[in-house]
Amino acid sequence: MRLQEETEYRPKPLVPVGGRPILWHIMQIYARAGFREFILCLGYKGDMIKDYFLNYEAMSNDFTVRLGCHGNISYNSQHSEQDFTVTLADTGLETMTGGRIKRVEKYVDGDTFMLTYGDGVSDVDMKGLLTYHNSHGRIATVTTVHPVSRYGVLEIGDGGKVLNFAEKPVMNDWTSAGFFVLDRRFFDYLGDKDCYMELETLQQLAREGELMAYKHEGFFFSMDTYRDYVYLNDLWDKGQTPWIK
Repeated sequence: MRLQEETEYRPKPLVPVGGRPILWHIMQIYARAGFREFILCLGYKGDMIKDYFLNYEAMSNDFTVRLGCHGNISYNSQHSEQDFTVTLADTGLETMTGGRIKRVEKYVDGDTFMLTYGDGVSDVDMKGLLTYHNSHGRIATVTTVHPVSRYGVLEIGDGGKVLNFAEKPVMNDWTSAGFFVLDRRFFDYLGDKDCYMELETLQQLAREGELMAYKHEGFFFSMDTYRDYVYLNDLWDKGQTPWIK
């Protein structure tokens, strides 16, 4: 609802930044670190994301079409996503975050996998994140960042006197930026019922000492509102895109 100007017509992951869906930008963050196998948990207007990838070759290349009963298509150029493997899984319209992850367990190979949301970009060091996760042996690692206040912050002294005013400062606290690394044991914590990962699973892991924080001091931005959409596209137009290295 906060991005209704764009998401009324398409799912948020397809909202464009610089002419490309933000989903494409997120996948590039992983790909540049060598991670090129993706599983997309589809929900609202997921058919549009399927259409995007089914038509990806034609929309990303010059091509020549030979018409007729023996017709074929020859692509005359190559895009940078040549070896991407993308699994598109319908996880339901109303399914909560934990339930979506549980429904794609069958597509996840190996003992460790990465997970993030479809609306945030960052210059996080993906290889450094994975190395950190492997070093501590816990089930889950979440990337954390210092949040930026959406409001001006005032320091108020005696008698109501304003001692300092800071316009939308960076806070000292830490908040989740997504970009998780998870042990396969994470699926066991999701159970068989639909669950809200952030309120149930991650809280349980934290209580058990199985959730670790990877502190990222660099760039992170989540596109939650139309103003955020405008801001990211403005960065792109100015060539100020730290998530594109």
